[in-house]
Amino acid sequence: MSQSYRPKPGEIPTEPGVYRFRDKQGRVIYVGKAKNLRSRLSSYFQDIGNLHQRTATMVATGASVEWTVVKTEVEALQLEYSWIKEFDPRFNVKYRDDKSYPWLAVTVGEEFPRVMVGRGAKRKGTRYFGPYSHAWAIRETVDILLRVFPMRSCSNGVFKRSQQIGRPCLLGYIDKCAAPCVGNVDAEQHRAIVDDFCEFMAGRTRPFIRRIEQEMYAASDALDFERAARLRDDLGAMQKALEKQAVVLGDGADADVIALAEDPLEVAVQVFYVRGGRIRGQRGWVADRTDDGDTSELVEHFLLQLYAGEPDAVPKEILVPELPPDPATFEQLLSDLRGSRVSIRVPQRGDKRSLQENVARNAKESLALHKTKRASDLTTRNRALAEIAEALGLDEAPLRIECYDVSHIQGTEIVASMVVFEDGLARKSEYRRFVIRDQEGSDDVAAMHEVITRRFRRLLDEQSRSEERMGEDGPMLVDPDTGRPRKFAYAPGLVVVDGGAPQVAAAQRALDELGIDDIPVCGLAKRLEEVWLPGEPDPVILRRTSEGLYLLQRVRDEAHRFAIAHHRGRRSKSMVESVLDDVPGLGEVRRKTLLRHFGSLKKLREADVDAIAAVPGIGPRTATAIKDAVAAGDAAGGRGTRKTTTP
Repeated sequence: MSQSYRPKPGEIPTEPGVYRFRDKQGRVIYVGKAKNLRSRLSSYFQDIGNLHQRTATMVATGASVEWTVVKTEVEALQLEYSWIKEFDPRFNVKYRDDKSYPWLAVTVGEEFPRVMVGRGAKRKGTRYFGPYSHAWAIRETVDILLRVFPMRSCSNGVFKRSQQIGRPCLLGYIDKCAAPCVGNVDAEQHRAIVDDFCEFMAGRTRPFIRRIEQEMYAASDALDFERAARLRDDLGAMQKALEKQAVVLGDGADADVIALAEDPLEVAVQVFYVRGGRIRGQRGWVADRTDDGDTSELVEHFLLQLYAGEPDAVPKEILVPELPPDPATFEQLLSDLRGSRVSIRVPQRGDKRSLQENVARNAKESLALHKTKRASDLTTRNRALAEIAEALGLDEAPLRIECYDVSHIQGTEIVASMVVFEDGLARKSEYRRFVIRDQEGSDDVAAMHEVITRRFRRLLDEQSRSEERMGEDGPMLVDPDTGRPRKFAYAPGLVVVDGGAPQVAAAQRALDELGIDDIPVCGLAKRLEEVWLPGEPDPVILRRTSEGLYLLQRVRDEAHRFAIAHHRGRRSKSMVESVLDDVPGLGEVRRKTLLRHFGSLKKLREADVDAIAAVPGIGPRTATAIKDAVAAGDAAGGRGTRKTTTP
């Protein structure tokens, strides 16, 4: 293992700070923090046999190390988190969700907020509750609570349509929505309902229950038995929703209960979210271990990932299996994020200890299940890459595969896609879209030649601009200021095109014209799933049960999906614009305003004249002309549907 970049001990300061390792291309591969930078960095450059396997690989992969001195441990934690988020280093512990968990989301940033159940990344302007184990369970709870808190739950399309026709949807008629779409309540009244719903979901349930009980008794005393019965049913709905969430902590605590299950290679984490003494949600993560750090260091890494980017998620109390190495510093950081005191502690007895043991059992089961799945997955992916390399005569397995597909409608609106698979898995951040420049003279073969030429000319440009920065260590393929990979900066181990011999020949010709002779090309034809190589009269036939063929099919199908999605988006916009071209007085700006407002030709077609006239900048006369133009287009073109072809 080369350690030629090891800094001299006297060069490294002894103050606290954050350090980062870079590889030969300048990409940040590891970020860490230390109370004493000299002591910590020196520990990496020892006998390789004493290092954890992944740590040894990281040091061997590295080509340089740099550091930043900070004043306090809190600053070090904050800088470490920001660098990990910015650079996404491959050797840092990354806790990945072990499955997709549903959230209950309230779009508080909208004028009329909506409640919905969804998955995936969080968005700004939305308040989240959960995550929950099952989407059906939270949908059932929301359906019950809408009786008490009749807030909007419909999609934007349904909401706009109800506004246009002046009638609410079914939920408005059965009193599960206050129907702000037709003015039954104004924005301020609807916001009050939303605020009450959010307070109830956040665990502050007693004030609502007491208030409804008082109103029910008051209505009964006033002989308003119909209202009293309705309030009784509301109270029953609340109690039914609460019964679904078991009381686990008698003191009504707000806490996150965290447990880990670990082995020498991986760690699994489970969290139970407890609010008001009740379990409000559950979530799990798994991660590869990157060093020999003990449980306390794993807890520190996890807490940093879990809370540093989401200050609203920090509870009053965090229960962990072991305290992080410097709990006081971490408590200060989290208290600053939350704006009030946060305590981190290890439960020793009672309900909290019992609950954490239950969470720990969940973590152990999660790790066992993950290892079973991953063993099969890793073996399958490695076998698939090895089969591709053997079938195509490659010197090594193609760890990075790029696939290209072309999509068009009868030779018009030609677009293309590039998808990237690394180590057999999709890397969606590397996907790219292309709009073919020569729309008139291109067929799918010419379009493939153009796309390959543009992509690999960018590769050559990026590499030539980077060579001056790194000299003999090789080109810097990342931005030196941000550490992010440059677009198109990395060469693939294999280029796959969707098509047969003509498309493969076009791709190979493009590479030859650029002077690139070290990137292999193949094509996958749909009809018989044949693999074509440049210059070969006959295709390569892989077994139907081959994992290599299955991987190539997945790559090809993903490129096809991505191209079609791009094409449909452009087609929808172009169809709206073409229908509106001849409307007098309707310029480009107002056409784009219409497109943004309605989103598609179908929705514009369904809108009446009043709805069109309500768009800013569109008056009644122009709205009538637009409606006539859309109707004329429908009559002339049979609503203009055409088949999308992807050769």
